[in-house]
Amino acid sequence: MIKIAMIEDDLELANVLTQYLKQFSMEVTNFEEPFLALSSLKINKFDLVILDLTLPGMDGLDVCKEIVKNFDIPIIISSARSDITDKVTALQLGADDYLPKPYDPRELEVRIKTILRRFNHSNIQEDEPINKTFFLDIEKKEITKNGKYIKLTAAEFEVLSLLLRREGFIISREDIFDNSDILNQDYESSGSLAVIINRIRHKIEENPKEPQYLHTIRGMGYKFIQ
Repeated sequence: MIKIAMIEDDLELANVLTQYLKQFSMEVTNFEEPFLALSSLKINKFDLVILDLTLPGMDGLDVCKEIVKNFDIPIIISSARSDITDKVTALQLGADDYLPKPYDPRELEVRIKTILRRFNHSNIQEDEPINKTFFLDIEKKEITKNGKYIKLTAAEFEVLSLLLRREGFIISREDIFDNSDILNQDYESSGSLAVIINRIRHKIEENPKEPQYLHTIRGMGYKFIQ
C-alpha cells in the first residue's frame, strides 16, 4: 500500500481524490492544517506528499520549503494558483511536479506512479485497471464510453469534457461559460446550454429522462458522476 499525505483544505476535492486513488492501492491521509501535516510527517511514514499552495495559517510554498528541508519525500504541488512564478518557485524549492487545478484524477495517478518509480518505490502496481466508463482524450478531442467513440459537436465536447475533468464536483452555468471558447452569454440568455446538456444526455445516457451520469443540481448547475 502506497501511503500519501495530502495537504488540502478543499475537503470535497480531498475526498474525491482519496476515493479515486484508493483503487490503485494508494492510501491518502488528508490534512486541512499544514502544521498538523508537518507534525505527522515527523512520526509517520509516507511515500509522497500532495500539497496545495493556498492553505490556512501557512503559505504552501513555505510548507514545501519545510518538507524539503526536513524530509526525504517527493512532493506534487496541486494548486489553482496560475502565476508562473509560484510554479517556478515551487520547483526551485524542490517540488517534484506541479499540477494546476482543475485536473483529471487519472493524470494525478499517473504522475504519482512516475515519481515513485524515480524513487525506486517497490509497491507500484502497473496493471491495475481504471474502472471508468468514460475516457477523455484531450489531444484527439475525443470522448469514449466503454471504449466506443461518442460523436459530439464542438459545443457538446467542450461542455462534456469540462464536466469529466471536474467529475464529482458541481459546475455552475457561469463556470461553463467562463471556461468555454465557444459558448457565450447568448447561449445563456437563449437557454441553449440546457439544449446542449439535453443532447449530451441523449448520446450518453440509457434513459435521458433519468440520467445516471449527467445530473442537474437545481439552482446550482451540473454534476457528472460515474
